[in-house]
Amino acid sequence: MLETISKPQDGPVVMTICGDAGAGKTSLAAEFPNPIVIRAEDGLQSIPMERRPDAFPLVQAADDVFAQIKALQGGHEYKTLIIDSVTALERLFTDDIVAKDPKKPKSINQANGGYGAGLAALASMHQRVRKGVEILRRRKGMHIVFIAHADTETIDLPDADPYTRYTLRLGKRSVAPYVDDADVVGFLKLETFLKGEDDERKKAISDGTRQLIVKMSAANVSKNRFGIEQDLTYNIGENPLTPFISTLKETN
Repeated sequence: MLETISKPQDGPVVMTICGDAGAGKTSLAAEFPNPIVIRAEDGLQSIPMERRPDAFPLVQAADDVFAQIKALQGGHEYKTLIIDSVTALERLFTDDIVAKDPKKPKSINQANGGYGAGLAALASMHQRVRKGVEILRRRKGMHIVFIAHADTETIDLPDADPYTRYTLRLGKRSVAPYVDDADVVGFLKLETFLKGEDDERKKAISDGTRQLIVKMSAANVSKNRFGIEQDLTYNIGENPLTPFISTLKETN
């Protein structure tokens, strides 16, 4: 057994990009090496055709998602899988669970007999996605990028006053595969400034600069395993993570 010990090597990255609509999440994901997109929503029109990544047909049902993931286990030259978005997957999976329940429940809370069983089934489908793409990461050497829309939640800790932060727009049970099991969770936002005199109502303005937050922050869900402690500026056409992650350099 001791002869099997070695230093683990760096591998492909698993990243979740969270942000408000129009922040540039899909554009940033497209900066990863040679990407292919699984589309639970159609967010590629904002990317010019010369930079637009290849994509599967828009998924219409939950089974489509798993079929497209499985198709990538075959021969191809793609280096990154983008799933756009896990928020849209949540809606798709919810509809699937409710529709397949013979008792015809009115909501996911009533599905599978209620008492949280429907929500547990929903979380299980997200875990199935995460396990499926892990096969691609390990066997095909693909980077994985999940896109999520942002929402807010109130954090009520026993040793601090309650506060609000940005998080993924998913049910609480669905978040773990995209946060706990990710190498990077980034919150993408416009850099904003407040303008106005002290006695005036201030206005938020922006010059269009986008910031990617990947360090731990009380304001949003974010983290990284690469020691990145500064906020990163995202410029269209550049991946701000490349200088920090060796496997992105190797596959660019």
